[in-house]
Order: sequence, then C-alpha cells, then structure tokens
Amino acid sequence: MSQPRYLTKSRFKLATECPTKLFYTGKKEYLDNKLDDPFLASLADGGFQVGELAKCYYPEGHDITSLDYEESVQQTNGLLKQDNVIIFEPAIRFGNLFVRVDILVKQGNEYQLIEVKAKSYSAKKDKDFLNKSGKLDSKWKPYILDVAFQKYVLKQTIPSAIVSSYLMVVDKDTPCPVDGLNQKFKLTRDDRNRRGVSVSNSLSASDLLVKILKKVNTDKAVQIAYETELQTGMPAEGFIPNIEVLAEQYANDEKVMPVIGSKCKSCEFKCSEEDEANGFKNGFKECWKEQLHWSDEDFNEPTVLSISNYRGSNRCIENGKVKLKDLSPEDINYEESSNPALTLKERQWLQIEKVQGKDSSVYFDVDSMRNEMASWTYPLHFIDFETCAVAIPFYKGMSPYEGIAFQFSHHILHEDGRVDHAGQFLSSQVGEFPNFNFVRELKAQLEKDNGTIFRYSNHENAYLNMVYQQLKLSAEVDKDELCDFIKSITKSSNNSKDNWLGDRNMVDQWELVKKYYYDPATGGSNSIKAVLPAILNSSQFLQEKYEQPIYGTKELPSLNFKNKAWIEFDDNGKVKDPYKSLPKMFTEASEHDIELLSESDELNNGGLALTAYARLQFTEMSDYERKELERGLLMYCELDTLAMVMIQEAWREMINENK
Repeated sequence: MSQPRYLTKSRFKLATECPTKLFYTGKKEYLDNKLDDPFLASLADGGFQVGELAKCYYPEGHDITSLDYEESVQQTNGLLKQDNVIIFEPAIRFGNLFVRVDILVKQGNEYQLIEVKAKSYSAKKDKDFLNKSGKLDSKWKPYILDVAFQKYVLKQTIPSAIVSSYLMVVDKDTPCPVDGLNQKFKLTRDDRNRRGVSVSNSLSASDLLVKILKKVNTDKAVQIAYETELQTGMPAEGFIPNIEVLAEQYANDEKVMPVIGSKCKSCEFKCSEEDEANGFKNGFKECWKEQLHWSDEDFNEPTVLSISNYRGSNRCIENGKVKLKDLSPEDINYEESSNPALTLKERQWLQIEKVQGKDSSVYFDVDSMRNEMASWTYPLHFIDFETCAVAIPFYKGMSPYEGIAFQFSHHILHEDGRVDHAGQFLSSQVGEFPNFNFVRELKAQLEKDNGTIFRYSNHENAYLNMVYQQLKLSAEVDKDELCDFIKSITKSSNNSKDNWLGDRNMVDQWELVKKYYYDPATGGSNSIKAVLPAILNSSQFLQEKYEQPIYGTKELPSLNFKNKAWIEFDDNGKVKDPYKSLPKMFTEASEHDIELLSESDELNNGGLALTAYARLQFTEMSDYERKELERGLLMYCELDTLAMVMIQEAWREMINENK
C-alpha cells in the first residue's frame, strides 16, 4: 500500500524555494544533493540538541514517537481531548496537509504553536522579525513561512481554536548559566541509523533556570506573510491559495511549471554527467530544457549562473541572455578602472571574455604581484583555522554561538624555496574551551621571526578579533600579552570599539587572487578548493616538484604525511584534486555526503572539519575512532596551508619567468 502524499512542513519549505522541486523530491531517480545521512546532518547543524533542550523547558510534555501517519494522528487526537496538555511532535492533519508541530501547548481552547530553531536571535536586532520597511526580514522569512503554514493547518483542523504562534530561538543576549551544559545533550543513533539525543541524568532544574532559548511571538509576522508573501513565481497568487494548490498538485504528483532564474544555481536536483550515466535524472536540466528548449550540448557552455558574485543573472535570463557567449559589457554594467587591481566588474568581464574567446590561458598581473611581494618579509608564514560556533555553550558565561577555535595548521616558505610544515594545533578534548591555548600556541609559533603572515579570506582575522574580546573579559594571567600579540597580526573588526592595524597584519591571499590572478579552470570561483586544482594543472613547476614522493621527508618536512606525492593524473591527463586523495574522515559516510561536507567557498570555512569536531564533542566513540578522526582533521588542515604555499610558489615562479 502506497504512502499518502501529504504536503508537510519540509515539502512546503521546499516549494517556497521553487515549487517545481516538489515533483523531484523523494524520488530515487532524481539525485538530491543534500546529506543522505541524517546523523551527519544533525552534527553539522546542531539543531537536534537545541530541540531536545527546548523539550526540557516543558517537563510535563508528552512525546509522539510514532513515525506512522495514522498512528501519530490517533495518539495526538487522544491527548488533545485533555483540557490542558503539552505535546511534542503532535501530528496535525487536514486533507492533504500534514504537520508535526515541535511543541504544542493547549490550555482550554487556546493553543500555543511553538517552532524550535537553532538560530541566533537578539531582541535588539531582530525584534519582531521585520525589517525597517515593515516586511519580513529576509534572514527570518523561511522560518516565518514555516510557522505560518503550520498555523494554517492547525486552524483548519480545529476551526474554533485560538492559536498564537512562536519561534523558540537561541537567545544571543543570554549567557550560559552553567558549565558543561552542551555535554549533557549527546547525539546518538540506533542500529537503524535513526538519530536521537541522549539527555544526561545530571541535567538539573538549576541548569534550566536561566533559559538560553527564547520564545518569541510571531503572530504579527505570520499575518504579514499571509497578506504579502508567495504572490509571484508560484502556481497561485497569495499565501493560502498556494498552500491549497501545492497540496493538490503534490498529492496528484503533478509538476509545477518551472520558473528559471538565479535560484537555480543552488538547486539540489543537479547531478553530474557520471551520475546521469549511472541512471540518475537531472531535475535542473529538465527545468531548463523545458523553458529554454536546450539540448544536452547546451549545458556544456557556461551560463550567467557561473559569474562570480553576480546579482544580475535574473535580468539576463529574462532578456534571453543565458550563456556567457551572448553577453556584452553593458549586460554587467562593466566599467574599466585605472586601478591596477581588478575590480569586481573587471574580473567578471574577464571571466566572460575568456569564455567568448575560448581562451584558457591564465591571467596574472606580474608587475602588481611583484610589487606586493617586495613588501613581504621572509620567511613567509601560512596559517589556516578550523572553527565552530555551538548553540549550547561549553562554559558558564559564554553566549550561544560564541566561537570556538579548535585547530590550526602552519606552513613556512623560506626565501630559498624550502618548505616546512612548521606546526599545528588541535584541541579535541571533550568539553574543553580551547581558544586561549589556541592563541598561546599560535603566538609561540609565529613570534620566532618577523616574517609576513598569510591567511585565506577574513576568517582568521575575525576569529582572532573575537578571541581578543574573550581575553579582555577573562582572568587569564597572560591576557595582556596575548591581546598585544593578536593586535600585532590583525586589523580591528568594523564593529570593534578599539581601532588598530598590526605591524604584522596578515596578508589575505584570497584578496591577492581576486586582484591579480584568474584561471578559467576555476569557473569563476575564488575558493582555495577551486584555485588549488587549477594552479596545479597550469604550473609545470608545481607538477615537477610535487609529483615526486618528497612531501613528508627531510627535504619537505610534514607532521602528518610520509613520502607523499601530491601530483596524480587522471585518464584525461588532468591533475587530480589533492583533497580527494586524503583518507575519508567518516568511513561509513557515502562519497556523496563527503563531497557535500567538503564543499566550501572562501567565506564558508570547513564544513567537514566542523562536523568532525562536533562528532568528537557530542558522540560516544572508541579510542581508535577518536584517533582516526583526529588524524583526518590534521591531514585536511595541513593540506589547506600547503595549498596556500603551492599557490605562492607558483606565483613566484611565474614572476621569475617574466624577469
């Protein structure tokens, strides 16, 4: 017997992103580029623990544990016969609509519908989830639409009910009241791979006395959603009409006509040619073929979706200019600058020109980069941080989502070309707050000389600024010394009360890439994960040096590798991505999930490392598993700083060739 096709919370959310996705979701033939493993997903977002903490605020609550639609509805209806009751995950059904409310509080005929989200909230900034113009704040809109959908279903199911709706969110303004609160919510999974949370027996009433989760009324925001949202790009006009139409079309497995645009760039129903050869269907391609009447060959040509940091793709698509070969300078408002560094528009037009001219050569501003290099002091230091921000803090006094810096790697490039993996740091001890020891070790490694320090993007600068503020509030005996060190290698953040620019302020290699270097093989991406494979394929110098198994020898010391050759070629003669030669961080995870966790851009650091750290902190594992996971973390972080060194080596060789 087939399962009923209900429009649920998650499916409605998907439809608000793109209603056509409802036709693709849940079908095995369409590859869905989201994490397959729900346990890894819960590690990555931390929301499961927040949900369990929210339940602890309601000790009288009843859990609906059945996953069966009919049984869960019956259990819910039985409990709702009581005048006063609190239910977790109650199943509410109306026609083809079905929702499981996170927390439902019934008092007579009054109902509180509470949606729990592991999202940071500040009463000063977020208030009633609206922006200055009175519309839904974009960062809160998906959550408000979710609550509005649930409220509609509940009101239709119980028409006489007086329903007030709430988001229970992580209160950024409330410090954690006790030490070790996060360690009292351990992630578990059973033999059927179902995720869960084990709440420690040591959790006490005093732990919950000060609440780090805040219940915020959403009735005003929900009403605005009903009146103003889902007016365009949907099968119907208006919020509630769309609920009804979407539910009917999903129940009948009818495809909503696609409306293509910039949103397609992040479509999870794309798949590679290899996946298609293995029998998977490509939902993204189907939509674009339907609207543009394209053949498979058309998808081999770059489109406006690939232009780096470009916000005009919807306009171009509406004007029938979808492929880069069809664009003119006017389409991107291109203006030439007298500044030697590439502006964003110049970089975008360079990307387009390379495609139009079928030019695969590398752009490199030799003179400007030579001038930059003249200001650097050898030896050059390359550092990369792995960090996380957990909703439930480690220590008393810490704010929710206060940053944790748990790992760094450090490479040195000497003036004579020697390369050393000079140091590293990893704190994986359960429940340990590592930030101050992190900075102590970083200071010890960097203060041995006056060499120029490099980072990739602003991530390292931002985190050191954050640790600076933590130190100022601490009782650490060496806090002044550590703060002075941080100030010496950073610049102050824009929101800082202090203002400084250190005499060894780190050089941002990401900015150097954007200003002076472009390789068409990156497809417009400035991520180090895209730049490294591209530069390995274009640099004969790197290929000759690193195809020998010399990394992790006396010639090229490493703390985690021995006799490693980084250059391997595929069947097409292309250098393989070095990251794919590393051991799998999670042996039981699919290649698909590892690929998704490994994806990051220059502003989204370390999804794989963050997930591994969360697993070390919040799950039970053997000593062997722990050591293997730590080993994987060290290898991945080491490659991040080695990648920075390789980029620098290639640039230096290119400059030498142009003397």
